[in-house]
Amino acid sequence: MGHAGDIVRELVADHQEVEDIFQEIERLPTGEKRRKLLADQVTIELVRHSIAEETHLYPAVREHLTDGDRVADREIEDHTAAERIMKELERHDAGDPEFDRLMDKLMSEIRSHMQDEEDNLFPALRICCSEEELERLGDQVRHAKRTAPTRPHPAAPDKPPFNRLLARGTGLVDRARDLLSGRGKR
Repeated sequence: MGHAGDIVRELVADHQEVEDIFQEIERLPTGEKRRKLLADQVTIELVRHSIAEETHLYPAVREHLTDGDRVADREIEDHTAAERIMKELERHDAGDPEFDRLMDKLMSEIRSHMQDEEDNLFPALRICCSEEELERLGDQVRHAKRTAPTRPHPAAPDKPPFNRLLARGTGLVDRARDLLSGRGKR
């Protein structure tokens, strides 16, 4: 992931990449080993995306939206629930029936979350923020994704400043593990 433009365009492009992987998973037959590889890939993308949102989008939501604290807290709860599913999904192979159940649950929750952001949160942010602010946030999100963790850590802090402090170190460890294991290579 890495695009250009303001934060809304960046995050919508991420959503489309995730949806493309979901559709690829759905096209494959149950038990197909490639489903596990794609599940790992979508997990990497979702975790990086979530970290970027938690470190840059949601603080902006808290600052600019009238009910920003409530909205940001709800979004973070969605992320935590998805990370728990992804963490559980890591323990199952594509041939395990539990893999399919968890993948279906993850896809349903993520699709609902993405649709809500695109229909409600992003338009509200466009109203409240200048184009310059949205561009600045887009740059910050792109930078955050480059250094973010690639594995779910549902117990990790999800609010500044602690999430920012831990994300880089955790991201470095995750990327090293991925490199050594080959995880995330399609």
